[in-house]
Parts: sequence; structure tokens; C-alpha cells
Amino acid sequence: MGLLNWLKAPAAVTTEPTELANPLAEPAPLPTPQGQNNYLLIILDSCRFDSLLAANPKHLLKLGSLEKRWSYASWTAPSHYNLLMGLLPHTSPTQVFASEHYKQDYLRYNERLGTRQPIEFKHLLPHLYLPTLLKHQLGYLTHAMVSLPVLNPSTVLNRDFDSYHLMPQHNDMAAMVEQLHFEPDRPSFYLLNVGETHYPYALPDQDPSLWPRISGVNGVLKRLDEPTEEGIPFFDSTQLEELRQRQIEAVRYLDGIFEQLFDLVPPNTYITVTADHGELFGEEGYFGHGPIHHEKVLEVPFIEGKIR
Repeated sequence: MGLLNWLKAPAAVTTEPTELANPLAEPAPLPTPQGQNNYLLIILDSCRFDSLLAANPKHLLKLGSLEKRWSYASWTAPSHYNLLMGLLPHTSPTQVFASEHYKQDYLRYNERLGTRQPIEFKHLLPHLYLPTLLKHQLGYLTHAMVSLPVLNPSTVLNRDFDSYHLMPQHNDMAAMVEQLHFEPDRPSFYLLNVGETHYPYALPDQDPSLWPRISGVNGVLKRLDEPTEEGIPFFDSTQLEELRQRQIEAVRYLDGIFEQLFDLVPPNTYITVTADHGELFGEEGYFGHGPIHHEKVLEVPFIEGKIR
């Protein structure tokens, strides 16, 4: 049955009584690991492709070739849902059927995971969720550390993760690296949502209050119901250029954290580094991301490779 027909098919009806899950029951044991690689998916929140290009990070670029790709969404939450469906930013190929692109893109997970038996798109059905596949079919330990409160553990994203943490500080990848742990007999998957490249592009030792709080659900407040500042005038060209340079400097700072990360992870670790979306710094009157229709809000960097 094709995917479209499967989605349209009526749900099966059963007349058998169902049993309520026992909350005290032991969780089902994980299957024998089917992947040989640990896998880290690292999302530089809001990082534009040309910001990473301008930063020219010497350690990060040792991981692999830098590609320009396009996000499936222009905002953090839907983009991360796509990422956790296994849909990494795409290459926007021409003269191909979209369904074939999905299929070929999913086949890349065999390389990323080092699977003993090939996995295909059909193995994601019916959940269409990468952590579910990794945990219940491939025997991975699954973990997430996120910086943006719109991704907090109470959201729908926190499914089939063994651990899922909103970091106490929104811009501290170094603290994430310190908490990474790998078991010798079972591979791990980590989602890391990195906030240094998100507005206000502040490093851990910098005071973010020097710039207006324009956050709401799109920003970095730890309580989503906190009020944002009202009546903030739009940034002028000098401020917009300063903000762009701040994002570039954030990438340069993170390059040192990536050096630490590469030294820490065990051999046979595959790492994908990308962004959930881009950012606008005044182009055609836009700033930020989300309700913006512009190529720069979808244009993202993409680098991946294996630590041997």
C-alpha cells in the first residue's frame, strides 16, 4: 500500500476489549541495537547559511563539506517537528518527484546510523517519528537538550525520549557538551538545540538585556506568559548590521565548543549540524523569522560527517 493510500485508509475497527496500560508495569526492553554509530543532530537555532560561511569555523568545517540547504519551515517548533520526522533540510532538487527525494533522503540514515540491516522510509510508519524508530526498532538510547522554551518538555516533541531537558540558560552549548554520556554497549541519539545563534545572539558571559526583549513564544523567555516589551521601534540599519555580526561571532565562539565536542565523543559517532531556519537582518524590511516569506528565512547551513 502506498503512503497516500495508507493515510487515506479507514482505521481498523476491533470488537475486542482493550486493556488499560499498567502504570507500574516494567517498560518493554529495548531491542538489540541495530546501529553501530552514535548519532548527534545539532541545531544552531536561527543560524543563516551566510553567517556560518562568514564565520569560517575551522573546527566545525573539519566535520564535512558545508552545504546550502533549505528548511521545511520558518519557525522553531514546526521545523523541529520536521527534523524529528527525519526530514533534514533539503537540497531543493529539480526534475525529480518529491516522493523520490524523500525516499533517497531517508536512505542516508543507513550511513548516519551505521545500520546492520538497511532501513527504509516504510520503517518509520505509522508513527513517522525518528525517536520512535531509533528507540523501539533500532535499540537506541534517545536524549534531547533544548535551549528554546517553545520546545520545552511538555510539548508534543517529547515523545520516545529517554531524557528531554530544557536547559537553564538559553545560550550555553558548553553545558550541553558537559552532560553528554555514551553507553559502551548501546548507541545513543542526541538532539541538541543550540541557542547562541538565536536573538539576541549573546554568548553565555554576555548580558542579553542590552537588547530589547522581543521574545513572546518566539524568543528566549523561560516563562512563555511573561510580557514582552511594547512599542519597540524597528531596528535601524546600523543595529541590524550589528546584530548580523553578533550571529557571526556566535558561530565563531561555538566553533571552540565543537572542538571540545569532537574530542569528547567516542569513535563511530556521526554528527549532523544544521539550523532549523534562517534569520532576516533587514532585507526587504524584515527582521527575525516566523511569519516571513523570504528565502533567507529558509536558507540554512548543513554539515555532517563521522568522528572515527
